[in-house]
Amino acid sequence: MAQNNIHNLVTLIKRLEAATTRLEDIASSTIELPQAVPALTATVATPSSATSPTPQPTASTPSPSAPKQAPQEPLPESIEEFDAFIDQSVAKYVKASNKLGGLIAEQASKVLEGFKQQRRFLLISTKAKKPDLTGSEMVVYQELLKPINEALMAVGSIKESNRGSPVFSQLSAVAEGIMVLAWVTVDNKPYKHVEESLGSAQFFGNRVLKEHKDKDPDQVEWVQSFYQVFRDLAEYVKQYFPNGIPWNPQGLPAAEVAKNLDSAPAASAAAPPPPPPPAAGGAPPPPPPGPPPVLQIKEQPASSKPEGMGAVFSELNKGESVTKGLRKVDKSEMTHKNPSLRAGSTVSDSSARGKSPAPGKKPKPESMRVKKPPKKELDGNKWTIENFDKHPTPIEIEAEMSHSILISRCNQTTIIVKGKANAVTIENTQRLSLVVDSLVSTVDVVKSSNFALQVMGTLPTILLDQLDGAQIYLSKESTSTRIFSSKSASINVNVLSGPDDDYKEIPLPSQICSYYDEEKGDMVNEIVDHAG
Repeated sequence: MAQNNIHNLVTLIKRLEAATTRLEDIASSTIELPQAVPALTATVATPSSATSPTPQPTASTPSPSAPKQAPQEPLPESIEEFDAFIDQSVAKYVKASNKLGGLIAEQASKVLEGFKQQRRFLLISTKAKKPDLTGSEMVVYQELLKPINEALMAVGSIKESNRGSPVFSQLSAVAEGIMVLAWVTVDNKPYKHVEESLGSAQFFGNRVLKEHKDKDPDQVEWVQSFYQVFRDLAEYVKQYFPNGIPWNPQGLPAAEVAKNLDSAPAASAAAPPPPPPPAAGGAPPPPPPGPPPVLQIKEQPASSKPEGMGAVFSELNKGESVTKGLRKVDKSEMTHKNPSLRAGSTVSDSSARGKSPAPGKKPKPESMRVKKPPKKELDGNKWTIENFDKHPTPIEIEAEMSHSILISRCNQTTIIVKGKANAVTIENTQRLSLVVDSLVSTVDVVKSSNFALQVMGTLPTILLDQLDGAQIYLSKESTSTRIFSSKSASINVNVLSGPDDDYKEIPLPSQICSYYDEEKGDMVNEIVDHAG
């Protein structure tokens, strides 16, 4: 009897295991297939879909089609190449500038804006007729050039407002070279203007290369990327605009094209279409985040002992008992009674008082400095003249338009520059006399005394900084020369005047009176004139 019961129990267990295995197989076969294969998911019937009268499609309904935009007009090849020039050459220079940061990066952003505005000007010129520069359309032409001119002035303003900056040479190189943007106004071989602008930039750029050649590779990379902008632009202008901007003889008026171009981006801008609804049967939304963690702060009971100055005064108020915690020193441990202890006692370096920094060494006077040999050489486009002292005969230079000239530490010497050079920089000289024919940009004089300059032709600008005494003689062609002076005194300008063309000496002001005007709400600066 017992054996039959055991046999029945074993048989029942086997039947239960078989039923369990079959239920597991049925459950695994009814799992929904992935939504990634819609053809397969449509053949599997779920309990919810079996009860519904009509099957629900798994794919979402297509959203209404957005209105089609008009096809954009293809860009001319010259504009596409200019876009490539901005994206490659100019972008590389901007990237190198952003790596240096500060004023250099700020100035580079203005240069990039200038080239973008030049791209707009070139695009207008492909669709518009050339404005009549002798009539009323001159105003239209000036309005087209206005954004380029504003970027140009912004670059120069950054340089002029940061003359004491340690990166003044970098700012000056960009400010001298930014005139390259004016090539669009040149009708005959504008690529030559690009090459001349590179020569202007190299005057200060080569100074940066010389200073950072073995010290800062980022500065060297920055200068080379800036130079490459000019080289690539010169090749571009040679290929597409060898004889200036041709404009479009059959085009619309320039004002109308500019207006349409400015309004086109606003008209074509449209709100993005709404996102499509999620597909049916998609994954459920993620569960909400749990509660934020509770920061358990262990509260410490406030100490009843006084702290800070309160602790000091509480100790003093104890009276004689304040010294109870002190140990009595034995006579054998007293250094003032044992010379051997004084000899062996040393103060550790950690407790020693820090030494104050030594005062900086003053530079040696000129009379005590080792005199270097005189030097006059042409390296690429840069003339270097230095260390000439009491030279008996005038030093003559045959200069070209791309040449820049640096004169340093020359005393009681006369230098004559023949031909039209780019720029001249003078520093640390005494009793130097300079005669120039014509210059493209400036004469920059720094830290000199008893300086004399004679201009035979034309000169746009003269910059004087920390000068003690100067005589400047201007020709009739250079009477409109602009002179900027700072920290200078005893400067006289001589101009040709009268029927006999005699020189008239005019002193530059060196004393200014400043006061606050309450009505204007600003400082008023007036030149002080001394009546004899």
